[in-house]
Amino acid sequence: MAVREHWRSGVGFVLAAAGSAVGLGNLWGFAYRSSQGGGAAFLLLYVVIVLVVCLPVLVAEMVLGRSTGQSPLMAPVQAAGSTWRPMGWLFVVASCGILAFYAVLMGWTAHTLFHALFVGLPADMAAAESFFASVSRGNSAVLGQGISLVLTAAVVAAGVQGGIERLSRWALPLLFLLLIGLAIWATTLPGAVGGYQTFLLSWDPAQLVNPTTIRNAFTQAFFSIGAGIGCILAYAAYLDRSNRLPQEAIAVVGLDTAVGLLAGMITFPVVVSFGLQETISASTVGALFLAIPTGLASLGETGRLVAVLFFSLAYLAAITSSVSLLEVPVASLMDRLGCSRRRAAWLMALLIFVVGLPAAVSIPVLEVMDSVFGGVLLILGGFLLALLLGWVVPKRFRDDLQESGTSRRLIRLMLFFLRWVSPPVVAFGLIVSVVDLLQTWTGT
Repeated sequence: MAVREHWRSGVGFVLAAAGSAVGLGNLWGFAYRSSQGGGAAFLLLYVVIVLVVCLPVLVAEMVLGRSTGQSPLMAPVQAAGSTWRPMGWLFVVASCGILAFYAVLMGWTAHTLFHALFVGLPADMAAAESFFASVSRGNSAVLGQGISLVLTAAVVAAGVQGGIERLSRWALPLLFLLLIGLAIWATTLPGAVGGYQTFLLSWDPAQLVNPTTIRNAFTQAFFSIGAGIGCILAYAAYLDRSNRLPQEAIAVVGLDTAVGLLAGMITFPVVVSFGLQETISASTVGALFLAIPTGLASLGETGRLVAVLFFSLAYLAAITSSVSLLEVPVASLMDRLGCSRRRAAWLMALLIFVVGLPAAVSIPVLEVMDSVFGGVLLILGGFLLALLLGWVVPKRFRDDLQESGTSRRLIRLMLFFLRWVSPPVVAFGLIVSVVDLLQTWTGT
């Protein structure tokens, strides 16, 4: 069973959990949503939501995994009985659904990386749009999706220590090294100060009550942290009782937020320096696949090198996330059917590849899958976690944290937020997500 494996150290768990949270959503989602007019207000709301809403839910997910020692499918049943079995299936369905379209995005990223490395960058926006059209549909998209899932399955099949932890121990430090280096380089661009002032430092108090800014901050916080889909639960099942979960959750959140900020410090100077504000504000893909390559193209070979480094780190971030997503169904299959890790990894990768084929050939389908699995189901999972650990089995929450040395005062504080703050706020986000999805489907 999956629970027989364990992390080599607490650092390995933190890096793997941070790798789960850090992904493409940080690199383009943060830039896109902060470009919608929120500025510093968006950043403030994002930090507040992460600390008072997402952090308690993240700790709750860790507690559920460690205290039960079970896979995401079985942990809710172990904790609260068969009534909560649908929650386990929610984790499996959400993680598989997200990975199905996420692997397509990984394929786009890899294709853009190799094109920049071996061919070059698009000379203008028309060329960029033409290139992206060729990347995002047809055989190219399917091939990229398949290769990404093969790499993901290979890591997961190698095990917790030999695959996931080994990847995280070198990938996360390398990712931060690349990010910091590119962020320093971005400060030398002529539009660096304007980029920071326009997108990160502009302050408008009215944005704090702007529904769009609030929704963007909430969406970015919840999707970025990744609580509610069972990835952290699956990883926490391999922990021992000595790990102090609140401190490790704070480390994960801190690393994830730092990646988002550093990505913004790279993207915004590029966008302003080359007059690409409308491109980044128009869509989430505009920042990553259109604005950055087009802007960097004007810098010649220097821009080409920066593009190769940027898309390398983007793919690195993506694979640390995809590995955690695949671990959810793999661990569940191992627990439920006694399947070997290797067989479960390749079987689930094949199934997810088939499920993701419609997204590989149709961007509208991909966007719907993003809204359903990466929006509604993810937020629903977070809401159920808050209810389960905050109200149904709060004793499990208290006992698990006390056994690892967490102070009673901190436990009471987190339980307060988990009971009285997270559920109503997450419920509000869930309602907004459902309404947005229905409006998109109905065209209203």
